[in-house]
Amino acid sequence: MATLCWNHYQHLEIYFGVPSFGGVLHTLNLRLSPDDLEYIVNHAEDKVMMVDQVLLPLFDKFKSKINIKHIIVIPNAGQPVPEGMLNYEDVIASGDEKNYIPFEGDENTAAAMCYTSGTTGKPKGVLYSHRSIVLHSMVSAYAEGLSLLESDVVLPVVPMFHVNAWGLPFTCTMIGCTMVFPGPYLDPPSLLELFEKEKVTITAGVPTIWLGILNVLDTHPGKYNLSSLRTMIVGGSAAPRSMIKSFQERYGLRILHAWGMTETSPVGSIGVLNSEIQSLDKEVQYDYRAKQGVPSAFVEIRGRNENGFIPWDGITMGELEVRGPWIASAYYNTTEQEDKFTSDGWFRSGDIVTIDEKGYIEIKDRSKDVIKSGGEWISSVALEGALMGHPAVAEAAVFAIPHEKWAERPMACVVLKEDNAVTDEELLAFLAPQFAKFQLPDVIKFVKEIPKTSVGKFKKSVLREEYKNYSN
Repeated sequence: MATLCWNHYQHLEIYFGVPSFGGVLHTLNLRLSPDDLEYIVNHAEDKVMMVDQVLLPLFDKFKSKINIKHIIVIPNAGQPVPEGMLNYEDVIASGDEKNYIPFEGDENTAAAMCYTSGTTGKPKGVLYSHRSIVLHSMVSAYAEGLSLLESDVVLPVVPMFHVNAWGLPFTCTMIGCTMVFPGPYLDPPSLLELFEKEKVTITAGVPTIWLGILNVLDTHPGKYNLSSLRTMIVGGSAAPRSMIKSFQERYGLRILHAWGMTETSPVGSIGVLNSEIQSLDKEVQYDYRAKQGVPSAFVEIRGRNENGFIPWDGITMGELEVRGPWIASAYYNTTEQEDKFTSDGWFRSGDIVTIDEKGYIEIKDRSKDVIKSGGEWISSVALEGALMGHPAVAEAAVFAIPHEKWAERPMACVVLKEDNAVTDEELLAFLAPQFAKFQLPDVIKFVKEIPKTSVGKFKKSVLREEYKNYSN
């Protein structure tokens, strides 16, 4: 059963209603192209479509190319549902609980599925079992995880179509938290107003969301009362250390870093600080808070490069591999990218990391984004984080451009904050104390916006293509 929906209470009802009778919940990423959505629905063999009425124009673009038996519309207030489609509220109201037969089958039966965003080839499906969802929820909730309490008010900014909103709908319902949903209103002022009005205690989203929030808070000091907010979970890509420090020191707001992927259900590691690190200098603590944390309970990690498994020294880089009870072992109904899964049961993440002696993971890059210049690896993530530490910079994306001598060199596209100005020479001088000379960007280009993927990450493939022939 597919859903094409924003974050709202009806979507939460569907989250539990479908698996509870033995169906498979399949959330569709509404930011994908109609062609991708057509492919995904057909590949998953969905038979029922739940769709927000406001999203019917998107659905109409691929409706004729899929084989759906029933279309159930979550209606806009006061608007009739199109002929031939069912009204969600009417369907719910007409139900008879005497006819309900709860699912009591094997716990390893599929309960939900998500597709990757298709950055490499076609989107690929990942199935989650009843067992894996329960285990993931238990470990996510515990004190050394997201530390959820029944008294918490949780607002997931991360969409419910993105890896099941990082599992929060399941985890929060298990704990009994109050949940608040923003619908399609994801702009910083709307979110801040909702945080204040609903006294939100925990929220979760990608770094670009929090960078926008920070900019509004800095622009309108004292306008919003966020005294109830105790944790802002960040994932999806590495968050700049400067952002973590700014939220903490200017607004007393804690950023909690986590890491995961569609294939990991998604939480694989969480950036909690152990007691030893909590006793260290604040600046050292910020260094650790900018990492992606330690593996969740029951998740195993290792790194591998061309020389074999990497030592846990915090220096040597390699591709992160993971395995555990909620880590995928294969993609659904495809042989594409079978090499992502090793013969001994590990998932190859594609993230280039270091692992230190305490087990803390630090993402240095995606394997396709790391810059290989003259035989040396340069971390685009580290350069981006440092650039966004400059007070004039709102966003920065660093990527490789071809170079005749060194094969690749780093280039940066930078978006400035409103009414701010800085030169490329000033930014290079700002970076210089933090990096070796060969790691500094050859080119810094100021742009109005940086292209993003359907889940809010910088779309570096577009930048690499656009600037592949760039000459400074």
